[in-house]
Amino acid sequence: MIFPTRNPALPLILLLAACANTPQKPSAEAPADDASPHGRLEQIAPEPKPALPDVALTDRMLYEFLLGDIAAQRGRPELAAQAYLDLARTTRDPRVARRAAQLTFEAHQYQQSLEAFKLWQELEPSSPLAKQMLVSLLLSGGQLEEARPLVAEMLATEPQKGRAFMSLYGLLARVPDKAAILDWLSEVAQPYPEVAEAHWALAQTALSAGKQELALAEANKSLKLNPDWDLAVMLVAQQTQYSEPQRALAMLSGFLDKHPERNEVRLFYARMLLEQKQYQPAREQFGELLKQRPGSAELAFAIAMISLQMGELDRAEQELRQALSSKGGDNDTLRFYLGQLYEARQDWPAALQHYQQIKGGDRLYAARLRIAYLQNKQGQLTAARKTLAETAAKDDAQRVQLVMVDAQFLREAGQHAECFKVLVRGLKIFPAQPELLYQAALQADRLDKHEAFETLIRKLIEVEPDNAHAYNALGYGWLARNIRIPEAMELVEKAYQLAPDDAAIIDSMGWGYYRLGQLDKSLEFLRRAYAANPDPEIAAHLGEVLWVKGEREAAQKVWRASEQAHPDNTMLRDVIHKFLP
Repeated sequence: MIFPTRNPALPLILLLAACANTPQKPSAEAPADDASPHGRLEQIAPEPKPALPDVALTDRMLYEFLLGDIAAQRGRPELAAQAYLDLARTTRDPRVARRAAQLTFEAHQYQQSLEAFKLWQELEPSSPLAKQMLVSLLLSGGQLEEARPLVAEMLATEPQKGRAFMSLYGLLARVPDKAAILDWLSEVAQPYPEVAEAHWALAQTALSAGKQELALAEANKSLKLNPDWDLAVMLVAQQTQYSEPQRALAMLSGFLDKHPERNEVRLFYARMLLEQKQYQPAREQFGELLKQRPGSAELAFAIAMISLQMGELDRAEQELRQALSSKGGDNDTLRFYLGQLYEARQDWPAALQHYQQIKGGDRLYAARLRIAYLQNKQGQLTAARKTLAETAAKDDAQRVQLVMVDAQFLREAGQHAECFKVLVRGLKIFPAQPELLYQAALQADRLDKHEAFETLIRKLIEVEPDNAHAYNALGYGWLARNIRIPEAMELVEKAYQLAPDDAAIIDSMGWGYYRLGQLDKSLEFLRRAYAANPDPEIAAHLGEVLWVKGEREAAQKVWRASEQAHPDNTMLRDVIHKFLP
């Protein structure tokens, strides 16, 4: 007998899965609202009734039908899928296979789903939906060769081939082997040299495979075939900008002259102008977009940021306030950048006012740091530390940062003992945090806690064996105290091997050779360090070695220049007074 079963409509999500992850809209050949690779469910022509098997309904089958339906109703998709797949194998009824395909897909059972769709397609070969979904599964699983004949057949019969290639690209984008995808798609697309979307898909795939030249060549073919296609012109411009940025910009400008309504291209053009630091024309393009969307806080904000970048603070303020008055914008972000603007003007009270208006959201943490910074800058150390203590951190990185900022405020205030205590408390919570270890070690050194200094630095080296600054700190610490010079030089040389261009490490090398009495070698390194960074401590070292070597006029010249630039540096002043009391 032929037994009746429910024949539920396949959910729309099953069909849409065939074009999942399609990242771009299709060209003019395919309507923008058509989301599926071969049309929406209601657009598929009615399928002929499949041939149904003559199968006796046994007690076992009835049990499995009931089991599958009850399991589906009670939220047991895996059990329901297995029951219907067993039934499909037994009955070889296309309606049951269709239901099994639906349930296995919804249960995220790839292998079972693949089997079900293969069975459905075998039992109902005239069903385009079965074929489409089978292709989708094969491609998403990277089974390119098995999918090839099905794809070739579908492309041959598809009247809108551009849409089909866009859907194919969406499916292929999920396959990890990009080189294999490129080879496969090149062969599949070979019979369709006049389809712009085929070349666009090849260009995108070539990019993923790291084939830049091929990507540009295919993108150019796509644009030549369809010069009015916005996706093609943006892809060509994107690839051209690396070697010929002005040509890429001219290409987009020319396209917009012909198609001024293409706002997606205009936004792409504006961003490219920003990347090229062409702020004035970029602002003009964002202004054109704002004319189309006069209430857009996001666009007004972008324009204000460009004005701020250009140093036009009055205009930036006006634009930020305009954005703030618009509905639907990110007001906390706008207030944050108004605070930044007033900081640039050195109007600390106004900046604080805007930061303090931020009460939540993604900008709250950054705003709290700026409040603490400005309070400290105005001499309100206690208030600044209280702000930090009351700031909620969302993760360990922020918790460490709060400790580091608190320690920085104390260090700048000359409260080195309290600074060390703060860092040590931080290390009790984060005992292997490299920056905390490093800063705590430096504070221990300033407080002449030499044993603690060495312990902390050695712990840092244990945590980060390739940390050049750790080796340099320990080696220079001994050089500064004029002890264990050979060991100190070994540490500094290790640091130099890891970071040969670091001015502080070059300075340590020079000071080490000074301690060894090799003045010429010392001057070679110290001059290099001073040229890389005219730091007052490097100047102090360079001047001392020049003086000891007898080049006293040169020494005084270095000291005077550095003292003029850094009149409050204690180390420089002490060295000058040592030789020029």
